[in-house]
Amino acid sequence: MKLKLLLAGLAVAAVTAGPAPAQEVTIGFITKFPVPFFATMEDGARAAAADDGNIKLVFGVGESATDIEGQIRLIESMMVQGVDGIAITPVDPTVASSLDRAIENGVKVVLMDNNIPDWDGRSALATTDNFAAGVIAGKYLASVLSDGDTIGILEGVPGVPALDDRVNGMLEGLSGVGVEIVGRGATNCTEELGISVAENLLTANPELKAIYAACGPPAAGAARAIENAGISGDDIVLVGFDFCCGEAEALQAGLEDATVAQFPFNMAKYGVEALATALRGGEVKSLIDSGAALVTPENMDKFQ
Repeated sequence: MKLKLLLAGLAVAAVTAGPAPAQEVTIGFITKFPVPFFATMEDGARAAAADDGNIKLVFGVGESATDIEGQIRLIESMMVQGVDGIAITPVDPTVASSLDRAIENGVKVVLMDNNIPDWDGRSALATTDNFAAGVIAGKYLASVLSDGDTIGILEGVPGVPALDDRVNGMLEGLSGVGVEIVGRGATNCTEELGISVAENLLTANPELKAIYAACGPPAAGAARAIENAGISGDDIVLVGFDFCCGEAEALQAGLEDATVAQFPFNMAKYGVEALATALRGGEVKSLIDSGAALVTPENMDKFQ
């Protein structure tokens, strides 16, 4: 009788015990600067934490796309606060040395949005394949431009790999058409510099046929420059990247023809999930692609 009771008790325990709760982890979540794109990433991080139930998030955000010192301070602050891992959109490859110090202190790192070339400290990279996404923009431009047409390029922050890939990918997608690049300039991914560089391009090239902007804010800036110059949206092609920061309004107004949407929500969600898995001793993919898609006035409602 005692043996039967013991066996019954073990059976009940096996049924009711269930899986052990996941290890609680604290993750520092650092983004570049306060724009809607990175706010959406924060939403994705919160969704990952809510689904998991045992992830605590500590948020930090820089002041601009070139705020290297600010991002270094945020990394150091996360270490002081005792986070287990850092999920970060690196503003520049030079922050790698600060991330190395974090790793030396037992902190794991997942990169999001931007990679740091030749740096092997990351557990994973969750990002858009920016080169492939740039190709999407270039193929669209190839479909609407002809041999001999002129194009100006609004770069993001030259030297930042993800932003350079957006330009190089666009040129690859456009390579089948004999267009002439008449100018290109850095914008630091700001609307103000987008306006300025676009105005200079339009002034120096009255017959300019197209502008490509590697970030959302300068794309919106270029739309304003086109409007301020009294140029009809039918007379020039504007293609952006990010589908944010005023691009929806530019598309609706007929000043922007297309843009490439990333999926920042998924980028952050996948990144936080991968970091939590790595912190708990699990295996994660080195590269996690969050995808991209072409947005036009006709389909933009699906991406809002």
